[in-house]
Amino acid sequence: MEIMFTALDSYRKRELRLMGQTSLWMFPIYGMAAFLKPVCRLVRNFPAGIRALCYSMLIFLGEYVSGSILKKYKICPWDYSKARTNIKGVIRLDFAPFWMIAGLIFENLLMHSPKSSGQISETL
Repeated sequence: MEIMFTALDSYRKRELRLMGQTSLWMFPIYGMAAFLKPVCRLVRNFPAGIRALCYSMLIFLGEYVSGSILKKYKICPWDYSKARTNIKGVIRLDFAPFWMIAGLIFENLLMHSPKSSGQISETL
């Protein structure tokens, strides 16, 4: 998703090569989305807007903590300090709608994934 998002920014800048980018540091950070599964179970009966808000707040928390740690070691792949809605340069509050949508996408993926690897091997 990040590569597609950064490629869209290239399009906005009229760079038609649409180069998207990411950092290897992002793989474990995005992997933390797996921790949303217990939250998904807890909030599954709430309206979508409440669930989306909950997910975005958790994503902001993960982004803030991981960004702060990486920034401490001067290896943070993002810097939002020029954005008006930034907090310490590691999160942007105006990204909330994107994180809400991402949270609902993660919810869909996590709640419809196989419960164990045994299920996959049984079908093979």
